[in-house]
Amino acid sequence: MSPDSTKKRIVIKIGSSSLTSLHGEMSRRKLERLVDEVVRLKDDGHEVLLVSSGAVAAGYRKLGCLERPSSLPEKQAAAAIGQGLLIEAYSDLFLSHGYVASQILITRSDFSDEHRYNNARNTINVLLERGIIPIVNENDTVTIDRLKFGDNDTLSAKVSALVDADQLIILSDIDGLYDSDPRKNPNAKLLDQVEEITEDIEEMAGEPGSSVGTGGMRSKIDAFKITMASGIPAFLGKSGEANIIYDAVQKKAKGTYFESEDDANLNRKKQWIAFNSGPEGDITINDGAKELVLEQKDSLQLSDIAAVKGRFKAGSVVRIRAMDNEEIGLGIVNFSAEQLKKPQETIRIEDVAVVIEHLVCHIEVPIPVGV
Repeated sequence: MSPDSTKKRIVIKIGSSSLTSLHGEMSRRKLERLVDEVVRLKDDGHEVLLVSSGAVAAGYRKLGCLERPSSLPEKQAAAAIGQGLLIEAYSDLFLSHGYVASQILITRSDFSDEHRYNNARNTINVLLERGIIPIVNENDTVTIDRLKFGDNDTLSAKVSALVDADQLIILSDIDGLYDSDPRKNPNAKLLDQVEEITEDIEEMAGEPGSSVGTGGMRSKIDAFKITMASGIPAFLGKSGEANIIYDAVQKKAKGTYFESEDDANLNRKKQWIAFNSGPEGDITINDGAKELVLEQKDSLQLSDIAAVKGRFKAGSVVRIRAMDNEEIGLGIVNFSAEQLKKPQETIRIEDVAVVIEHLVCHIEVPIPVGV
């Protein structure tokens, strides 16, 4: 390991455009260049996890399609072919350098269930600790829209939080976040550092810029909201630039570095609630309780609740709303909806101290429900 570096756990998101040729097929040359950079990090002692797109691009020609398919069945069939080809290419290249790669295919439902979420975390931790390179992708062959992460930018951010990564690197076909669209404005300025996702920055986010990938700047901004809330430094840079990954780890690469100065990072439990759980009902609280929630109190009492909506069990995640229907947070409820609707019949006096706990407020990252 180089003397000026320490061991890091690094997640690298590779978009389809970073792995494919101009014709939309998987590029062996691009893949080799990527693997060489990852190997350099591994040789320095870092743990590396890849979130890699490219399954559809790798498989659609083998399916007999002349162009990238647009229908869901054809995309999933192409992914069924391409996922094997992609992981085989990765495995062969890493083995040639003495490293072992592994494949992890997941869906959003694997993250929305807390037990499966923790199991995925434990599995990936074992792989990383044993020096294996996990290669994560969404299970495109079976995933339906409502169970999709939305894009691999979001997936990479959630995986980074899952494994307590030290850094997320997102490689794209643009070399960072600009103050306006550089494809339309030649005077657009690259932002080197972002410490807060403001409304102005969200307005800068454009539409998808690649015909191969699905994630535009908007999805990247949402991904960086997750990493910044989780206390994970992140980087956005252009794939294909020499040493882009290695230099990003050293904070020497051209691109945009996203790192919040706020020390109030969400713990692991609240990360799962905020970004993965999927609320199962709504609870409206009175105006006095709203002030408590906004001050980041850890619990709500029965007397704080004004209305209950939905059918949920004890232990479910619920959405917390103010009297004017403003969404102000999420939390875990200790009683079922039925109990809360008739508390005098189903809840004992000694139980009412904490009805909702693990409160997470000001959640602005939307939970994807498909693309």
